[in-house]
Amino acid sequence: MNNPLDSTIVLLNSLNFSDRIKGLNQLRTVEKAEAFRLILPLVKDMNTRVRYAAVSQLDVLGTENLELSLELLRDRLFNDSEPDVQAAAADAIGGLKLTEAYDDLAKAYHQTSEWLVQFSIIATLGELGEPKGFELLAEALSSEVNLLQTAAIGSLGELGDQRAVDLLIPFAQNEDWQIRYRVVQALGRLGGEIAQSTLRQLVDDEVAHVAQEAKNNLN
Repeated sequence: MNNPLDSTIVLLNSLNFSDRIKGLNQLRTVEKAEAFRLILPLVKDMNTRVRYAAVSQLDVLGTENLELSLELLRDRLFNDSEPDVQAAAADAIGGLKLTEAYDDLAKAYHQTSEWLVQFSIIATLGELGEPKGFELLAEALSSEVNLLQTAAIGSLGELGDQRAVDLLIPFAQNEDWQIRYRVVQALGRLGGEIAQSTLRQLVDDEVAHVAQEAKNNLN
């Protein structure tokens, strides 16, 4: 079998899940339209790892058919049995900038008890770029899960809504230096005098990484 595409198709149809994953990896070298066609059945594969790998690739291949990709990702977000796959679906929705799926992301965030799914939803909202995401990000700032707060801070910086500045200022004194670091980055993106004033205070942070990042973001 000399045709690389033929060998990839054989792998994708193998009963061995590790072969199917290998085939999915090989799809990265296949022309996008063909790769998209071949990946579709694997989005609902019986094996979790295969589904995860397939859904993750829709972040790139999904541009071939955004309408169908949205349908598939919505289905995996709500109906997949594994949080890893649901999280990958949320990531892909953001990567493809499917803003029409924002309400689905918000619904999934409130319905799930899985922090990983919530984290992926919050982390992708900045990339999604839907202005309505501000309210959900503001809500996530009050989460008891540190990683959700950190993700919300980063996404608020990406979203670019100036209302975020007032929400982020209190986190500039957080005991977790990694949160302070993300606040510095977010304020640098958001800009404005209040943000710059806070950055000037953080150039004296006790953690060198935070202090240097504050200096880097000063105008």
